[in-house]
Amino acid sequence: MNQTDHFVLSYGIEFMEFMSGIPHPIQNALLIRHKVKDSHFNMHTMLEYVDQELIEKLVQDDVHGYGDFCWIDFNDEEHLNLLSGQEIAEILYLGHLKDHLRLPFYGKLKNHYVYLAGDDGWFNKTYYKNWDSFFTMLGSAIADKMNNQKEKSLLFRVKKKNIPEIPREILNPFSDFMKEGIVISIEKAVRNRLTTEIPVWVIGDFFDMDEMYEEYETLGGRKPDGKLVFDRKMGEWQAFAAYSST
Repeated sequence: MNQTDHFVLSYGIEFMEFMSGIPHPIQNALLIRHKVKDSHFNMHTMLEYVDQELIEKLVQDDVHGYGDFCWIDFNDEEHLNLLSGQEIAEILYLGHLKDHLRLPFYGKLKNHYVYLAGDDGWFNKTYYKNWDSFFTMLGSAIADKMNNQKEKSLLFRVKKKNIPEIPREILNPFSDFMKEGIVISIEKAVRNRLTTEIPVWVIGDFFDMDEMYEEYETLGGRKPDGKLVFDRKMGEWQAFAAYSST
């Protein structure tokens, strides 16, 4: 998490999870780098875009297979026609280098996000105008992954209930850790009849996700720096920003 420049680098969060997790659906997306086949064309920017109907189809597509997948949301096509040459150049720069010349939130577009992915889910750089949107999306994505994970243990044959989304205020204590770089490990989560515990490790700041994963694999038996705990009886999430056995 880079709070100054309003972006997050992530591994493991895919387009579908992002779209289902953000607080409000986007109206349109201006496609900067992509392999989307079904789209509209804007003559002013000479770029393609997708509206809500096409976005719904896009969510079901193999976005990971596109390679680069970069877009910026906007409210209405008329707003695209108001962009200056300088602003269009800045937007193209975002897709080309996955970096900004200035913070990429444009009053003309009324955008809330910039989504820059290389092999979606492997390397994502996402800009958030509002940090609450990020924490809401993250809480949704974690719960979604937990609910879609196969139960590893056959000891407890109880009716599986979906875990609710993690409220954003529960994730806020990890903000300082996120600035350093963390791993929230779904695969190392521990489940029993009473709780589900997801370990969190501070791992450092990585731009190369291969290097990050290698570092993750060396964690071994190191105690987590925090954990997210779901109490099944209470139906509530708790966060521990420093390792605790309670």
